[in-house]
Amino acid sequence: MEPLSADESRINGGITRRQMLTGSLAVIGGMFALPALSGCSSSAQSQNISLKYWHLLSGGDGITMANIVESVNDTQGFDAHQTVLAWGTPYYTKLAMASAGGRGPDVAIMHASRIFGYAPGGLLDPWDLDQLAEFDVTEADFPEAIWTKGFVDGKLYSIALDAHPFILMYNTDIAAEAGVLGPDGQLQEISSPEAFIEVALKMQAVTGKHGLSYGYLGDGAQMWRLFYTFYKQMGADMDLTGSRVVIDEAAAVSSLEYMTQLLDGTVAAKTGDYGTALAEFLNGESGLFFTGVWELPTMKNSGINFDARTIPTLFGTPAVYGDSHAFVLPHQSSPDPDKRREVYRFVSELLKGSLVWAGAGHIPGYLPIVESPEYAELIPQAHYADAATLINYDPEAWFSGSGSDFQNYFAENIQNVLMGQADAASGVQGFVRRLNALMAKPNPVTD
Repeated sequence: MEPLSADESRINGGITRRQMLTGSLAVIGGMFALPALSGCSSSAQSQNISLKYWHLLSGGDGITMANIVESVNDTQGFDAHQTVLAWGTPYYTKLAMASAGGRGPDVAIMHASRIFGYAPGGLLDPWDLDQLAEFDVTEADFPEAIWTKGFVDGKLYSIALDAHPFILMYNTDIAAEAGVLGPDGQLQEISSPEAFIEVALKMQAVTGKHGLSYGYLGDGAQMWRLFYTFYKQMGADMDLTGSRVVIDEAAAVSSLEYMTQLLDGTVAAKTGDYGTALAEFLNGESGLFFTGVWELPTMKNSGINFDARTIPTLFGTPAVYGDSHAFVLPHQSSPDPDKRREVYRFVSELLKGSLVWAGAGHIPGYLPIVESPEYAELIPQAHYADAATLINYDPEAWFSGSGSDFQNYFAENIQNVLMGQADAASGVQGFVRRLNALMAKPNPVTD
């Protein structure tokens, strides 16, 4: 799909940016005013340098991003133009083609989990750490796991706008009736797999249906997110950078066996897709919900009483699955120094304006925002902010990451395990065979 021209709609569906912005703050909760951004408003500061900014954010996320860009254009003198392309393969293919020809946009959003597959092939240009520091963007401004994820072969290729982890939402009315809230009004501390099931069963006694909602049918991402959370909580690693998979098979099997234990028809439905799980939770037919931070606007708009927290550490090692939207410099054959400097300033201002981005549920990557008094007042966002320090991205490989087929390969071998139609060991072995076959092939970007 060809992107629209700079003067046309940059948002899916043909809506102009101005139209999309109408009432946008109400869409994300109506509670935020855009923060005062650093620097003075001066179009002379940018010398009317036009910037091309590509991303794949649509829906509520697209509205929020458009609002932030509109603000920095108006208040900081930028002339940034957004192009929004379809999520997943269409976006990453288009970005790769533009970068391979040295005609990439000035700045773009990628998932941090995809950087490893792009940077080695020269599709991205590295960020200059000294120039970033001039605009108040340094290592000290990000959680360690998020900052280090942007490096490949010692060079920084991505700067995280956010962390969007897998989390646990819960219905506070059901939790209160079940007696599982702590003195602070939040879900009681849970520190073992047995304790989690006990809490879920107490909630099931209230709902009469299920304690937990977790949809996975036909959804490799959902299967992988929960599996990898439990797998990493067991202290296990997975390495896909060699010629064959390095995996802790015992931990993988144990993770899947616990997932099937949850899917017993009482704690959670034995089978169900994501939409069914979402509807069940919204209708009060369960008290707990494994989902992503991106569902926060849905919950707020529903009117139910809920809260959210980082997924409890059930297996000893604090860890959660997640990813980040990150700023990258698509490769340009002859980047203009003045325009490139303007990109650094632009990204800095987007980071400094990311309190609004938090309204969509994401955890800002920029610590000055997360550590601000304003962020502490955001509930439930502040209750799961620590997840950004515990985040675990997909294991690095040219074929892994959000929007790739990696999680589909997982589903091909694991769905039958979760449905009770295959044993966990055979599912893990099938997944390993599939990955080994991929690892025997060269990275199409670098070869």
